[in-house]
Amino acid sequence: MELSNPIAVWLVLGLLLMLSEIIVPGGIVILLGAACVIVASALALGIIEGFVQSMTLWFMASMVLLLSFRHVTQRLVGGDSHVANTDEEVDLYNQVATVKEAIGPGQQTGRIHCFGSDWVALGDGTEIKVGTKVRIICRDNIGFVVEPIIDSI
Repeated sequence: MELSNPIAVWLVLGLLLMLSEIIVPGGIVILLGAACVIVASALALGIIEGFVQSMTLWFMASMVLLLSFRHVTQRLVGGDSHVANTDEEVDLYNQVATVKEAIGPGQQTGRIHCFGSDWVALGDGTEIKVGTKVRIICRDNIGFVVEPIIDSI
């Protein structure tokens, strides 16, 4: 193949892009390769000639193919689709922690152990002693607001 033959260049480029879909899945590269094959076909039929017309057709064909068939290739290729909880506050509510440094009285902060590390905590105004089990009410900046767990008999 010589580089002076634009039909062969577009055809080989299109086939390489289509084959690269195996390595780079997602459904986009195969459509770009199909647009290259369309340009090679148009050049072979004499519909277009020259570099500028070839690039223009490639851009237009790429856009049409991407907008028309992206959902089809996406369904064939698949991909990761995982929706996780984006509201961390919901996960924190009602979690049980242990007091590591006394909390209170009043607005005096202490420390709790939760989620594998120690956190700053603020109580309900009463004094909460070390070793007490507390329930997380909400988050306050980088700390937590907690209340002691009252054991019911």
